[in-house]
Amino acid sequence: MDRRELFGSLAAAFKAPKEQETLLIRPPYFGDNAAFDTECQKCDGKCATLCQEKIIVIGADKTPSLDFSKSGCTYCDACAHACAFGVLKLENKKRINANVTINQTTCMSWSGVMCFSCKDPCLEDAIEFRAMFMPTIDSSKCTACGFCISRCPSYAIDIKALS
Repeated sequence: MDRRELFGSLAAAFKAPKEQETLLIRPPYFGDNAAFDTECQKCDGKCATLCQEKIIVIGADKTPSLDFSKSGCTYCDACAHACAFGVLKLENKKRINANVTINQTTCMSWSGVMCFSCKDPCLEDAIEFRAMFMPTIDSSKCTACGFCISRCPSYAIDIKALS
């Protein structure tokens, strides 16, 4: 059993994972938000099938959104290449339109437990620890890729779509 599995099994007893159903975080390649409602209706969801990390899910309204419960976005461009209707385009590539924060009340490190589960997968080194036990996210470095979310054993990382 590795460190993540141990912390995960301990933390699971105290808190259930957050549901992401209410979040609507789009892939980072769109220009016009309204195009999701018109153009995605004609599509078979190829962006989701070609996503390397399998984080794109097609909703009941036939539009794609991101689900960070198992992995994060590598910004690999596959979804933009797959989009035949122009909703996702390479020239519109940008940071994922979301804000990622650490909930200090549920974070195990903020409670004095040595845990670096969120920092280890952060590709941008956006998670900084003050005094070894107080992680914070540097919003100037964070791309909202979501890799830290699924790695947190106490589900202490929150993501909210920006308007």
